Amino acid sequence: MRQIPEFEIAGRKIGPDHPPYIIAELSANHNGRLAKALELIEAAAATGADAIKIQTYTPDTMTIPHDGPDFRIKGGLWDGYQLHQLYKEAYTPFEWHAQMFAKAREVGITIFSTPFDETAADLLAGLEAPAYKIASFEVIDLPLIKYVASRGKPMIISTGMANLGEIQEAVETARSNGAGGIALLHCTSAYPAPIEEANVRTVAHLGAAFGVVSGLSDHAPGSAACVASTVLGGAIVEKHFTISRADGGPDASFSLEPGEFRKLVDDCKSAWAALGTVAYSLAPSEAANTRFRRSIYAVKPIKAGQPLTNENVRVIRPGFGLLPKHLPNIIGRTAARDIAYGEALTWSAIA
Repeated sequence: MRQIPEFEIAGRKIGPDHPPYIIAELSANHNGRLAKALELIEAAAATGADAIKIQTYTPDTMTIPHDGPDFRIKGGLWDGYQLHQLYKEAYTPFEWHAQMFAKAREVGITIFSTPFDETAADLLAGLEAPAYKIASFEVIDLPLIKYVASRGKPMIISTGMANLGEIQEAVETARSNGAGGIALLHCTSAYPAPIEEANVRTVAHLGAAFGVVSGLSDHAPGSAACVASTVLGGAIVEKHFTISRADGGPDASFSLEPGEFRKLVDDCKSAWAALGTVAYSLAPSEAANTRFRRSIYAVKPIKAGQPLTNENVRVIRPGFGLLPKHLPNIIGRTAARDIAYGEALTWSAIA
Protein backbone atom coordinates (compact mmCIF):
# COMPACT_ATOMS: atom_id res chain seq x y z
CA MET A 1 0.00 0.00 0.00
CA ARG A 2 1.26 3.46 -0.91
CA GLN A 3 2.52 5.40 2.14
CA ILE A 4 0.54 8.58 2.85
CA PRO A 5 2.88 11.37 4.00
CA GLU A 6 1.37 13.10 7.02
CA PHE A 7 2.10 16.76 7.79
CA GLU A 8 1.46 19.31 10.54
CA ILE A 9 -0.56 22.49 10.85
CA ALA A 10 0.40 24.58 13.88
CA GLY A 11 1.90 21.51 15.56
CA ARG A 12 -1.14 19.28 14.97
CA LYS A 13 -0.26 16.10 13.05
CA ILE A 14 -2.65 15.35 10.21
CA GLY A 15 -2.97 11.99 8.51
CA PRO A 16 -4.87 8.70 8.64
CA ASP A 17 -3.01 7.62 11.79
CA HIS A 18 -4.30 10.62 13.75
CA PRO A 19 -7.79 11.76 14.79
CA PRO A 20 -9.61 13.63 12.01
CA TYR A 21 -8.77 17.31 11.66
CA ILE A 22 -12.08 19.19 11.79
CA ILE A 23 -12.29 22.60 10.13
CA ALA A 24 -15.13 25.06 10.75
CA GLU A 25 -15.63 27.09 7.58
CA LEU A 26 -16.96 30.56 8.51
CA SER A 27 -17.21 31.83 4.94
CA ALA A 28 -19.85 34.58 4.64
CA ASN A 29 -21.76 33.77 7.81
CA HIS A 30 -20.55 36.96 9.50
CA ASN A 31 -23.16 38.77 7.37
CA GLY A 32 -20.90 41.77 6.89
CA ARG A 33 -20.27 42.47 10.59
CA LEU A 34 -16.87 42.18 12.25
CA ALA A 35 -18.47 41.65 15.66
CA LYS A 36 -20.34 38.66 14.21
CA ALA A 37 -17.13 37.29 12.71
CA LEU A 38 -15.42 37.43 16.12
CA GLU A 39 -18.44 35.81 17.75
CA LEU A 40 -18.30 33.01 15.19
CA ILE A 41 -14.65 32.36 16.03
CA GLU A 42 -15.43 32.02 19.73
CA ALA A 43 -18.43 29.77 19.07
CA ALA A 44 -16.51 27.56 16.63
CA ALA A 45 -13.65 27.13 19.09
CA ALA A 46 -16.14 26.02 21.75
CA THR A 47 -17.36 23.14 19.55
CA GLY A 48 -14.01 21.36 19.74
CA ALA A 49 -13.11 22.05 16.11
CA ASP A 50 -9.39 21.91 15.34
CA ALA A 51 -9.35 24.94 13.06
CA ILE A 52 -11.31 27.83 11.66
CA LYS A 53 -11.10 28.74 8.00
CA ILE A 54 -12.11 32.00 6.38
CA GLN A 55 -11.95 33.28 2.79
CA THR A 56 -9.71 36.10 1.63
CA TYR A 57 -10.82 38.09 -1.41
CA THR A 58 -12.56 41.29 -2.42
CA PRO A 59 -15.32 41.63 -5.01
CA ASP A 60 -12.77 43.19 -7.37
CA THR A 61 -10.20 40.39 -6.98
CA MET A 62 -12.90 37.87 -7.83
CA THR A 63 -14.62 39.47 -10.81
CA ILE A 64 -15.75 42.75 -12.39
CA PRO A 65 -19.01 44.68 -11.85
CA HIS A 66 -20.71 43.63 -15.06
CA ASP A 67 -24.37 42.82 -15.64
CA GLY A 68 -23.98 40.75 -18.79
CA PRO A 69 -25.40 37.23 -18.92
CA ASP A 70 -21.96 35.71 -18.22
CA PHE A 71 -21.92 37.48 -14.86
CA ARG A 72 -25.46 36.70 -13.74
CA ILE A 73 -26.23 33.58 -11.66
CA LYS A 74 -29.12 31.50 -12.91
CA GLY A 75 -30.78 28.96 -10.63
CA GLY A 76 -29.74 27.57 -7.28
CA LEU A 77 -29.30 29.25 -3.93
CA TRP A 78 -28.04 32.54 -5.38
CA ASP A 79 -30.37 32.81 -8.35
CA GLY A 80 -30.46 36.28 -9.89
CA TYR A 81 -27.31 37.59 -8.23
CA GLN A 82 -24.71 39.42 -10.26
CA LEU A 83 -21.34 37.84 -9.38
CA HIS A 84 -19.81 41.09 -8.15
CA GLN A 85 -22.92 41.74 -6.04
CA LEU A 86 -22.70 38.29 -4.39
CA TYR A 87 -19.03 38.66 -3.53
CA LYS A 88 -19.60 42.18 -2.19
CA GLU A 89 -22.20 40.77 0.18
CA ALA A 90 -20.13 37.74 1.17
CA TYR A 91 -16.51 38.87 1.41
CA THR A 92 -14.44 39.23 4.56
CA PRO A 93 -12.69 42.63 4.38
CA PHE A 94 -8.91 42.52 4.41
CA GLU A 95 -8.85 45.00 7.33
CA TRP A 96 -10.73 42.49 9.54
CA HIS A 97 -8.19 39.73 9.15
CA ALA A 98 -5.69 40.85 11.80
CA GLN A 99 -8.43 41.05 14.46
CA MET A 100 -9.85 37.68 13.42
CA PHE A 101 -6.45 36.01 13.59
CA ALA A 102 -5.84 37.62 16.98
CA LYS A 103 -9.22 36.44 18.29
CA ALA A 104 -8.52 32.86 17.17
CA ARG A 105 -5.17 32.88 18.94
CA GLU A 106 -6.83 34.34 22.04
CA VAL A 107 -9.34 31.49 22.23
CA GLY A 108 -6.76 28.85 21.34
CA ILE A 109 -7.82 27.65 17.89
CA THR A 110 -5.88 27.53 14.62
CA ILE A 111 -7.02 29.89 11.88
CA PHE A 112 -6.10 29.99 8.20
CA SER A 113 -7.78 31.00 4.98
CA THR A 114 -8.46 30.49 1.29
CA PRO A 115 -6.66 33.13 -0.79
CA PHE A 116 -8.15 33.84 -4.19
CA ASP A 117 -5.30 35.89 -5.63
CA GLU A 118 -1.72 36.91 -4.88
CA THR A 119 -2.68 39.96 -2.78
CA ALA A 120 -4.73 37.68 -0.53
CA ALA A 121 -1.82 35.23 -0.20
CA ASP A 122 0.49 38.11 0.71
CA LEU A 123 -1.91 39.35 3.39
CA LEU A 124 -2.12 35.87 4.91
CA ALA A 125 1.64 35.44 4.85
CA GLY A 126 1.96 38.68 6.79
CA LEU A 127 -0.40 37.25 9.40
CA GLU A 128 1.72 34.08 9.62
CA ALA A 129 -1.06 31.81 8.43
CA PRO A 130 0.04 28.23 9.20
CA ALA A 131 -1.62 26.74 6.10
CA TYR A 132 -3.50 27.69 2.95
CA LYS A 133 -6.67 26.34 1.38
CA ILE A 134 -7.34 26.30 -2.35
CA ALA A 135 -11.05 26.37 -3.21
CA SER A 136 -12.61 23.93 -5.66
CA PHE A 137 -13.27 26.67 -8.18
CA GLU A 138 -9.58 27.66 -8.11
CA VAL A 139 -8.11 24.16 -8.50
CA ILE A 140 -7.48 24.98 -12.17
CA ASP A 141 -5.71 28.27 -11.29
CA LEU A 142 -2.21 26.85 -11.48
CA PRO A 143 -0.49 30.27 -11.24
CA LEU A 144 -2.26 30.85 -7.92
CA ILE A 145 -1.34 27.37 -6.66
CA LYS A 146 2.28 27.97 -7.66
CA TYR A 147 2.37 31.29 -5.83
CA VAL A 148 0.79 29.89 -2.67
CA ALA A 149 3.00 26.78 -2.70
CA SER A 150 6.11 28.95 -2.78
CA ARG A 151 5.28 30.04 0.78
CA GLY A 152 6.31 26.56 1.92
CA LYS A 153 3.24 25.99 4.07
CA PRO A 154 0.81 23.04 3.97
CA MET A 155 -1.86 23.30 1.28
CA ILE A 156 -5.35 21.84 1.42
CA ILE A 157 -6.90 21.67 -2.03
CA SER A 158 -10.59 21.04 -2.66
CA THR A 159 -11.32 19.09 -5.82
CA GLY A 160 -14.98 19.80 -6.58
CA MET A 161 -15.74 19.71 -10.33
CA ALA A 162 -12.14 18.72 -11.14
CA ASN A 163 -11.27 15.65 -13.18
CA LEU A 164 -8.25 13.44 -12.47
CA GLY A 165 -6.07 15.30 -14.94
CA GLU A 166 -6.83 18.67 -13.38
CA ILE A 167 -6.19 17.32 -9.90
CA GLN A 168 -2.88 15.84 -11.07
CA GLU A 169 -1.79 19.23 -12.47
CA ALA A 170 -2.70 20.96 -9.20
CA VAL A 171 -0.81 18.42 -7.09
CA GLU A 172 2.27 18.52 -9.32
CA THR A 173 2.27 22.32 -9.26
CA ALA A 174 2.03 22.42 -5.47
CA ARG A 175 4.73 19.77 -5.02
CA SER A 176 7.18 21.26 -7.46
CA ASN A 177 6.89 24.73 -5.97
CA GLY A 178 7.56 23.91 -2.35
CA ALA A 179 4.25 23.18 -0.63
CA GLY A 180 4.92 22.01 2.92
CA GLY A 181 2.48 19.11 2.72
CA ILE A 182 -0.55 18.53 0.52
CA ALA A 183 -4.07 17.36 1.29
CA LEU A 184 -6.88 16.81 -1.21
CA LEU A 185 -10.50 17.21 -0.14
CA HIS A 186 -13.22 15.52 -2.10
CA CYS A 187 -16.02 18.03 -2.59
CA THR A 188 -19.36 18.18 -4.37
CA SER A 189 -19.52 21.84 -5.38
CA ALA A 190 -23.24 22.33 -5.00
CA TYR A 191 -24.83 24.48 -2.31
CA PRO A 192 -26.33 22.52 -0.68
CA ALA A 193 -25.17 19.22 -2.18
CA PRO A 194 -27.63 16.29 -2.33
CA ILE A 195 -26.51 13.57 0.07
CA GLU A 196 -26.87 10.96 -2.68
CA GLU A 197 -24.23 12.86 -4.69
CA ALA A 198 -21.71 12.99 -1.84
CA ASN A 199 -19.77 10.03 -3.34
CA VAL A 200 -17.71 9.74 -0.17
CA ARG A 201 -15.86 6.64 -1.45
CA THR A 202 -13.84 9.11 -3.52
CA VAL A 203 -12.05 10.27 -0.35
CA ALA A 204 -10.03 7.08 0.00
CA HIS A 205 -9.36 6.93 -3.74
CA LEU A 206 -7.93 10.47 -3.73
CA GLY A 207 -5.40 9.59 -1.06
CA ALA A 208 -4.34 6.38 -2.77
CA ALA A 209 -4.23 7.84 -6.29
CA PHE A 210 -2.08 10.85 -5.43
CA GLY A 211 -0.18 9.69 -2.35
CA VAL A 212 -1.52 12.49 -0.17
CA VAL A 213 -3.66 13.01 2.90
CA SER A 214 -7.30 13.13 1.85
CA GLY A 215 -10.57 14.25 3.37
CA LEU A 216 -13.94 15.81 2.69
CA SER A 217 -15.22 19.34 2.21
CA ASP A 218 -18.91 18.76 2.78
CA HIS A 219 -21.95 20.73 1.66
CA ALA A 220 -24.54 17.98 2.18
CA PRO A 221 -27.16 18.24 4.93
CA GLY A 222 -26.21 17.04 8.41
CA SER A 223 -23.00 15.25 9.30
CA ALA A 224 -23.51 11.72 7.93
CA ALA A 225 -21.17 12.24 4.97
CA CYS A 226 -18.46 13.60 7.29
CA VAL A 227 -18.63 10.57 9.57
CA ALA A 228 -18.62 8.23 6.57
CA SER A 229 -15.53 9.93 5.15
CA THR A 230 -13.71 9.42 8.45
CA VAL A 231 -14.56 5.72 8.46
CA LEU A 232 -13.25 5.43 4.90
CA GLY A 233 -9.88 6.91 5.84
CA GLY A 234 -10.41 10.64 5.46
CA ALA A 235 -8.13 12.66 7.73
CA ILE A 236 -9.72 16.10 7.30
CA VAL A 237 -13.34 17.24 7.48
CA GLU A 238 -14.42 20.74 6.51
CA LYS A 239 -17.95 21.99 7.13
CA HIS A 240 -19.63 25.40 7.10
CA PHE A 241 -20.45 26.84 10.51
CA THR A 242 -22.92 29.48 11.68
CA ILE A 243 -24.35 30.69 14.99
CA SER A 244 -27.89 30.27 13.68
CA ARG A 245 -29.29 29.48 10.25
CA ALA A 246 -32.07 31.92 11.07
CA ASP A 247 -29.50 34.72 10.82
CA GLY A 248 -29.57 34.21 7.05
CA GLY A 249 -26.75 35.03 4.67
CA PRO A 250 -25.35 33.44 1.51
CA ASP A 251 -24.12 30.25 3.20
CA ALA A 252 -26.43 29.87 6.19
CA SER A 253 -28.75 27.24 4.74
CA PHE A 254 -26.01 24.60 4.40
CA SER A 255 -24.11 25.47 7.61
CA LEU A 256 -24.24 23.69 10.96
CA GLU A 257 -25.17 25.44 14.18
CA PRO A 258 -22.94 25.07 17.30
CA GLY A 259 -24.72 22.05 18.81
CA GLU A 260 -24.77 20.28 15.46
CA PHE A 261 -21.11 21.08 14.83
CA ARG A 262 -20.07 19.77 18.24
CA LYS A 263 -21.90 16.54 17.44
CA LEU A 264 -20.06 16.35 14.11
CA VAL A 265 -16.73 16.77 15.91
CA ASP A 266 -17.60 14.15 18.51
CA ASP A 267 -19.02 11.66 16.00
CA CYS A 268 -16.10 11.94 13.56
CA LYS A 269 -13.49 11.53 16.29
CA SER A 270 -15.42 8.67 17.89
CA ALA A 271 -15.75 6.98 14.49
CA TRP A 272 -11.98 7.24 14.01
CA ALA A 273 -11.34 5.84 17.49
CA ALA A 274 -13.75 2.98 16.80
CA LEU A 275 -11.78 1.87 13.74
CA GLY A 276 -8.92 0.58 15.88
CA THR A 277 -7.06 -2.34 14.32
CA VAL A 278 -7.94 -5.77 12.97
CA ALA A 279 -8.15 -7.79 16.19
CA TYR A 280 -9.40 -11.22 17.21
CA SER A 281 -7.87 -11.29 20.68
CA LEU A 282 -9.68 -10.60 23.93
CA ALA A 283 -10.21 -6.88 24.47
CA PRO A 284 -9.47 -5.65 28.00
CA SER A 285 -13.09 -4.54 28.41
CA GLU A 286 -14.28 -8.06 27.51
CA ALA A 287 -12.13 -9.98 29.99
CA ALA A 288 -14.55 -9.88 32.89
CA ASN A 289 -17.40 -11.14 30.70
CA THR A 290 -15.83 -14.45 29.67
CA ARG A 291 -17.51 -15.93 32.76
CA PHE A 292 -20.86 -15.51 31.03
CA ARG A 293 -19.98 -17.85 28.17
CA ARG A 294 -21.46 -21.36 28.27
CA SER A 295 -19.66 -24.44 29.58
CA ILE A 296 -20.43 -27.96 30.92
CA TYR A 297 -21.88 -28.29 34.43
CA ALA A 298 -23.35 -31.04 36.58
CA VAL A 299 -27.07 -30.32 36.89
CA LYS A 300 -27.64 -33.23 39.31
CA PRO A 301 -25.40 -34.85 41.95
CA ILE A 302 -23.31 -37.61 40.35
CA LYS A 303 -21.73 -40.39 42.40
CA ALA A 304 -18.29 -41.80 41.61
CA GLY A 305 -18.62 -44.46 38.93
CA GLN A 306 -21.98 -43.21 37.63
CA PRO A 307 -22.22 -42.48 33.91
CA LEU A 308 -22.47 -38.94 32.63
CA THR A 309 -25.74 -38.43 30.74
CA ASN A 310 -27.72 -35.66 29.11
CA GLU A 311 -29.86 -35.64 32.27
CA ASN A 312 -27.06 -35.00 34.78
CA VAL A 313 -24.72 -32.78 32.74
CA ARG A 314 -25.64 -29.83 30.52
CA VAL A 315 -24.17 -26.89 28.68
CA ILE A 316 -25.18 -23.78 30.64
CA ARG A 317 -23.83 -20.44 31.78
CA PRO A 318 -21.39 -19.54 33.37
CA GLY A 319 -18.17 -20.45 31.61
CA PHE A 320 -15.90 -22.02 34.23
CA GLY A 321 -16.29 -25.63 33.04
CA LEU A 322 -15.21 -27.57 29.97
CA LEU A 323 -16.04 -26.02 26.61
CA PRO A 324 -19.37 -27.06 25.04
CA LYS A 325 -17.56 -28.77 22.16
CA HIS A 326 -16.48 -31.52 24.56
CA LEU A 327 -20.02 -32.58 25.50
CA PRO A 328 -20.33 -35.40 22.88
CA ASN A 329 -17.02 -36.86 24.10
CA ILE A 330 -17.94 -37.04 27.78
CA ILE A 331 -21.50 -38.37 27.53
CA GLY A 332 -21.31 -42.08 28.45
CA ARG A 333 -18.08 -41.78 30.42
CA THR A 334 -18.16 -42.17 34.21
CA ALA A 335 -17.46 -39.87 37.13
CA ALA A 336 -13.97 -40.32 38.59
CA ARG A 337 -15.28 -39.01 41.93
CA ASP A 338 -18.44 -37.58 43.42
CA ILE A 339 -19.53 -34.51 41.47
CA ALA A 340 -21.76 -31.98 43.21
CA TYR A 341 -24.86 -30.34 41.76
CA GLY A 342 -23.76 -27.07 40.12
CA GLU A 343 -20.11 -28.09 39.83
CA ALA A 344 -18.19 -27.08 36.72
CA LEU A 345 -16.89 -30.19 34.98
CA THR A 346 -13.16 -30.63 34.59
CA TRP A 347 -11.20 -33.47 33.02
CA SER A 348 -10.00 -34.57 36.47
CA ALA A 349 -13.60 -35.39 37.45
CA ILE A 350 -14.12 -37.71 34.49
CA ALA A 351 -12.86 -41.31 34.30
